[in-house]
Amino acid sequence: MTALTLSTSSAATLRADAVVVGVAKGPKGPVVAPGAEAVDKAFGGKLAAVLETLGAAGGEGEVTKLPAPSGLKAPLVLAVGLGDVPAKGEGYDEEALRRAAGVAARALSGTKKAAFALPVEDAEAVSAVAEGALLGAYVFDAYRTEGNGSAKKGDAKAADKSAPLAEVAVLGAKPRDKAAKAAAERAVAVAEEVNRARDLVNRAPNDLHPKSFAAAVQAAAKEHGLKVEVLDEKALLKGGYGGLMGVGQGSLNPPRLVRVAYTHAKAKKTIALVGKGITYDSGGISLKPAGHNETMKCDMAGAAAVFATVVAAAKLGIEVNVTGWLALAENMPSGNATRPGDVLKMYSGKTVEVLNTDAEGRLVLADALTRASEENPDAIVDVATLTGAMMLALGNRTFGVMANDDAFRTSLYEIAEEVGEQAWPMPLPAELRKGMDTPVADIANMGERMGGGLVAGLFLKEFVGEGITWAHLDIAGPAYHESAPYGYTPKGGTGSAVRTLVRLAERTAAGDLG
Repeated sequence: MTALTLSTSSAATLRADAVVVGVAKGPKGPVVAPGAEAVDKAFGGKLAAVLETLGAAGGEGEVTKLPAPSGLKAPLVLAVGLGDVPAKGEGYDEEALRRAAGVAARALSGTKKAAFALPVEDAEAVSAVAEGALLGAYVFDAYRTEGNGSAKKGDAKAADKSAPLAEVAVLGAKPRDKAAKAAAERAVAVAEEVNRARDLVNRAPNDLHPKSFAAAVQAAAKEHGLKVEVLDEKALLKGGYGGLMGVGQGSLNPPRLVRVAYTHAKAKKTIALVGKGITYDSGGISLKPAGHNETMKCDMAGAAAVFATVVAAAKLGIEVNVTGWLALAENMPSGNATRPGDVLKMYSGKTVEVLNTDAEGRLVLADALTRASEENPDAIVDVATLTGAMMLALGNRTFGVMANDDAFRTSLYEIAEEVGEQAWPMPLPAELRKGMDTPVADIANMGERMGGGLVAGLFLKEFVGEGITWAHLDIAGPAYHESAPYGYTPKGGTGSAVRTLVRLAERTAAGDLG
């Protein structure tokens, strides 16, 4: 991953390939943001005027490149838009800094070193700039034969341009300042794990299946001192995990249930995270229509987020126990696949009539939720690319938050907003439960079409242990970004929910969630 350093050097004297400065949208034109004073001086105090001449206004996401004047060691100045100038007495919004740093890092792909002279008035701003730059610099090139070090000599120049920015130096942040140093270290750990989740989501489905996913968890567990347990198809069958086995039985790649746990000697609370890990979702016998299969490698994004969060907790040494449950299966049609009308006996003992095999995520999660409940954690949060209905409700960038506790739901929503992840609290209307009644089993895996995302949440609620605080994050929209990159968000896997879950772990350790 891109390297990160803190530096007290001036933007004029630091040797780098580019200097990044911020420009805001003022009432009378662009305004150079704090941190860029040395660069503005090199332009004779006329940087804002030069930028305006080039058409820059300071709008969010705007990038303007210009050659550096004499007086700067770097040959290039990159001005990135921060949006509106803050009100008097207020600093720049952390998310605005995070997104601007991400835009700049992506614009500087192929560059060896960039100095970020953005406003870093406190440790929170340092964290935002560092995190945004590291996330924005992300490149997934695992399958490229060019541009990842294996290109022919004649293509080396082109290959370099596709490489991620190699080093970010955050200026104005003292390396010896404890708060700034801690902020930078946290940003690195979180960004590494968001990018781990992105890598997993972006892996091809013929490369990432339940067994190989479990192997990746085992390797990371060994590296970071985590405890891991993998239940294979024999153990799942013997244990009565009807949801996981029912979904996975149509594939040549059998399912897995992975438990990966981080514990801290001083921890007073335990949170359990449950992730949907459908490594490829064809819909099963209820086959998805043409045009809906191409991105279904992303249906394991919830499990990737849970896995990455557990590793991040270990890296950061958070004083809370975090147990991750990864419900891994591949949903395929075959002569052995579960059929609409089949009845599955779940790990909880409840029976489920399968009315649609493409409503499979809730089946694997149900088994994992029941198993996680047996350990009686203080709270359970499941994360899943669960329903298209949630995307219809909230769009492609916002995930829904449901819970059996209103205060917990509100806390998760506020945490998501705090770390820069778009979320919205959603209800669990009791009247929608009746739609899942069936004369042949305890519950059906489908209910009313209207409010389908809420129906899925109500289904999952049935499998949470009594008295356990629980929340459900439906990340179907933001988990995989199909359009052009924006801010620090790349095309493809985004690592959605990792930052929210890491902050949840920190809040729980601090006792802020009761």
